[in-house]
Amino acid sequence: MEENNSNIMRLRRLGIETHTEKIIFMRADSPVCRSEGFTANTRVSVNYGSQSIIATLNVITSELIEHGEAVLSEEAFNKLGATEGDLITVTHIQPILSFSEVRAKMFGKKFNESAIQRIISDVTKGLYSKIEIAAFVTVCSGDNLALDEVIYLTKAMINSGSTLEWDEPMIIDKHCVGGLPGNRTTPIIVPIIAAAGLIIPKTSSRAITSPAGTADAIETMTPVNLSLEQIKDVVRQEGGCMTWGGAVKLSPVDDVIISVEKALDVDSAGQMIASVLSKKAAAGSTHVVIDIPVGETAKVRSKEEAFLLEYYLRAVGLSIGVGVEVMITDGTQPVGRGIGPALEAMDVLSVLRNEPDAPTDLKDRAVQLAGLMLEVAGAAPKGRGTDRALGILESGQALDKFYRICEAQGGFREPVPAAIQHDVLAMTSGVVQAIDNRKLAKVGKLAGAPKSAGAGIHFKAPIGKYVKQGEPLFTIYAASQGELSYALNFLHSSTQIVQLAAL
Repeated sequence: MEENNSNIMRLRRLGIETHTEKIIFMRADSPVCRSEGFTANTRVSVNYGSQSIIATLNVITSELIEHGEAVLSEEAFNKLGATEGDLITVTHIQPILSFSEVRAKMFGKKFNESAIQRIISDVTKGLYSKIEIAAFVTVCSGDNLALDEVIYLTKAMINSGSTLEWDEPMIIDKHCVGGLPGNRTTPIIVPIIAAAGLIIPKTSSRAITSPAGTADAIETMTPVNLSLEQIKDVVRQEGGCMTWGGAVKLSPVDDVIISVEKALDVDSAGQMIASVLSKKAAAGSTHVVIDIPVGETAKVRSKEEAFLLEYYLRAVGLSIGVGVEVMITDGTQPVGRGIGPALEAMDVLSVLRNEPDAPTDLKDRAVQLAGLMLEVAGAAPKGRGTDRALGILESGQALDKFYRICEAQGGFREPVPAAIQHDVLAMTSGVVQAIDNRKLAKVGKLAGAPKSAGAGIHFKAPIGKYVKQGEPLFTIYAASQGELSYALNFLHSSTQIVQLAAL
């Protein structure tokens, strides 16, 4: 057969999920594997008709597949647009010339603008393997990027995907640098700002390693996978939207880089700034308010770090034509009670509906951020933005606008928590002194969030609260007993997440 002595292969589908990785599985005795020296993790070009992708080669040494067959991961199938039984060709790829710039950075040479443009272009095209992206992330980590390099990186990331353009002179947006469980202010702020007559085309991210991204929480209430034209239609109709940015490829290279950063557990202020501002600029924003929570277990650990970050954000924003205002906030504990998509959405609705037991910390933070945005946009006098935002919220205008945006995006539905619940009880009595945000978030993720939209945590022990022995500190929600057990195993093997101090 032709497939046995050439690089032509017949596709077989085994339903292998590899998240964002494009993988091709081939027999060790196939011509391609022999010519590549049986090397796993080789990068090859997979071609189907006029379409092609770069995939990582994984080698099969068993009889799982027949001679002349190749298996693609689900991500690779989707990107290539092929189906089972189609014929593909597999060819080697040329060395990536831009990677020499990454090597030069390893030895202390600065990136120039053209170098970063070439690197980001090649990463966007899928030419870089995860190992090569990890090398790029590493040389950019810590304080290794100077201000001019951060500006070059931001501009290159803006140009890596689609952009939105608006006819309005003022397009306002917000962002939180993250690190706190809950803190789901966006779906409260967007309707407040839109109800004030401003334009806020809000695109948000999904979770990568957290129990919920903003888009995950909003998706429990309304569709978020809108096209560019649908986003424009919703914004023209209602003044704002609440959508997933990944669906429209705004700075798409950012998601690739972030996934590697998270795997390495490496934080880079320069890459984070480029990530945030490239997406805001690509969405057409002219002004953005950025929330920087500060706390020992938040992403930003000290006020000094926050002030330096603020300086860089303002400088980079100025260079790309985006006005930046910063609000430094408390990052010592979760904001709201819910941690996980549906549980966070329930908090949002409680605030928007002005329910008596709505979480006041979430309400206050959302109103303060919205107030600053109103002042930046000239929709409220300086120092009076919070009052106007609170008035819009408490009058019911924000709730009405929220429902209208949801209807424009495809309809509203109530979020539903997972059925299985387990209370985590205080072992002693005392006042809550400290909370490990990262470990608390991990418990929510291990319980199934965000894949299981109703999974997560209902948190009941804010700092300063007196808790009696046997009272619940938080409740874990899970869709299955197995997921609950998985979360509890981590909980029991971990150091104290909620620290109590005896009176």
